[in-house]
Amino acid sequence: MSDSIIGHGRRRKQAHDDKHDWIAIRRGLCTLCRLTFTFLPPFSLPYTHYSLIARSEAAQRRFQQNSSMENAAPLVKDAARLADPSTLRRWFGSLDDSNPPFSFLRRTIRDVSLWLAQGRILQHGSLRLSWPTVVQFLQVLWPLRL
Repeated sequence: MSDSIIGHGRRRKQAHDDKHDWIAIRRGLCTLCRLTFTFLPPFSLPYTHYSLIARSEAAQRRFQQNSSMENAAPLVKDAARLADPSTLRRWFGSLDDSNPPFSFLRRTIRDVSLWLAQGRILQHGSLRLSWPTVVQFLQVLWPLRL
């Protein structure tokens, strides 16, 4: 099975952040099912123009530094590609602390950050959280395509 995918060229994809504008990504063709696959790097989600690095930076500015939507825009290599406030509202609309289901978000992030900075290990069932695990999780998954 692992030999069933063969190279099928490359293409370019937008992945705006302070180090990237466009990135080259590889494509593969499955010889068994004839489907084409795109191999994205971990910092670039499908169907998005901004990298997870830029989205994480914007989330940090918005929620940890209490920046307005206009000031939370991430730094990007090409100044003409600065994220519009409406884009940021779409990214963070469901996470805004004025939205009742997430009204606890800012306080929870602050408390968890303090506990982990003190070297504590948080445990919920079989899940153990320490600062290195949280950082790794946030780098890869936060924020997801919102």
